[in-house]
Amino acid sequence: MQPLGSDYVNTLRYGLTDGRWVDYGLNQNKRQGAYSNGVYPVGPYIFMSWNDTLPSMSTLAHEIGHSMHTHLSWAKQPYAHARYTLFAAEVASNFNQAMVRKSLFSTQSDTEFQVALIEEAMGNFHRYFFIMPTLARFEAEIHARVEAGRSLSAPDLNTLMADLLADGYGDGVQMDRERSGIMWGQFSTHLYSNFYAYQYATGISAAHQLLSAFDDDAEAARQRYLTFLGEGGRLDPLDALRNAGVDMEKPDAVEKTFEVLAGYVDRLEALLEERLASRPATS
Repeated sequence: MQPLGSDYVNTLRYGLTDGRWVDYGLNQNKRQGAYSNGVYPVGPYIFMSWNDTLPSMSTLAHEIGHSMHTHLSWAKQPYAHARYTLFAAEVASNFNQAMVRKSLFSTQSDTEFQVALIEEAMGNFHRYFFIMPTLARFEAEIHARVEAGRSLSAPDLNTLMADLLADGYGDGVQMDRERSGIMWGQFSTHLYSNFYAYQYATGISAAHQLLSAFDDDAEAARQRYLTFLGEGGRLDPLDALRNAGVDMEKPDAVEKTFEVLAGYVDRLEALLEERLASRPATS
């Protein structure tokens, strides 16, 4: 995270060590999932279960992104403006994940590690860039059904979820409709916050466009990004992101993120071809 400056890194390091921001230990009856939360001006704190894997590391990067967003918002804004929107929140979390991956890709050359890192990234993209928008379609449809006076039942919701997933996957994926159809039941927190799910897709998109700016002018990109984190809820999130260099009313950020995803595919193909080429010939 050094491109964000020593103040950011030192605060992050304090939170992960002496500050004890993270409830990371496995424990009996501890629920699954991860989140960052706090009450102004106490915290922030992270709930998760660390298991020493790449996905666990990525989860921690995601949640500490939230926590640093909270820390900087509270440090820069009065109580009335300290709470930022969910639309802004998922930018900070995805940005941290993307920056950590970028660092690991450049510093860890081991083929097996890079393949594992791509696998983690693909899982993250599948969740945020496919599953969450599909859940947003699901949520919009159930609201429309209720407004039309129609009833909802679990079998109907399962069928709707399976239909939407099948539409998204297309003919290239054979899907277990019974298992996949209950997916909506796994996202109770997200669906209880009205129209939250789609903001993961906008968040990961804005995050990757913000990160790409570090390749052009790292210092200017750093200043813009830290200013964005410190805005809290003072500005509409579209305006705050526009000031940081991302216009979410245009397709550029989404297209940039598809480019990143395509780059992972290309990198994986190259790594696998390299590994095949290095195998000894057999007679």
